[in-house]
Amino acid sequence: MPNQEKTYSVLFLCTGNSARSIIAEAILNRLGAGRFTGYSAGSHPAGKVNPHALALLKRLNYPTETLRSKSWEEFAAPAPVVLDFVFTVCDNAAGEVCPVWPGQPMTAHWGIPDPAAALGSPAEIALAFAETHRMLNNRISIFISLPLTKLDELSLQKRLDAIGKTNDAPASSTAA
Repeated sequence: MPNQEKTYSVLFLCTGNSARSIIAEAILNRLGAGRFTGYSAGSHPAGKVNPHALALLKRLNYPTETLRSKSWEEFAAPAPVVLDFVFTVCDNAAGEVCPVWPGQPMTAHWGIPDPAAALGSPAEIALAFAETHRMLNNRISIFISLPLTKLDELSLQKRLDAIGKTNDAPASSTAA
């Protein structure tokens, strides 16, 4: 059961670790400051952060100096960080065989469309990255508001899985 005094370590995984997982790391470190520490990694890291992701994060005043594309092997056993939660944010990483995580963290899949695959004008590409930020921000906000110290593991796992199924309709959609 999670401890009230502890700072929770959260790893966001994606294949390339260049956009979605990087954005999630930045969001969690801002929203969860003091209670959560966010990290990101990839199964086949791109080796650099997507410039559109960096531009978005800078525009929203996130610190970006320490963001880098890295392998999930940095967090596998033995690791300098014991993870409490591991969330996959892309479909490819969810289907891959993951390394052994020290501490047996809780895991969930929070698939988000890949903004790096967006085509079109610069404005359309920027919109795809903004939508990714919005969806991840919504999910991470729900996650950090969970009463972690009051939930048993099964209840917590159900809630984490439900967050990944959150209806992330575009902000411009209207209810029918």
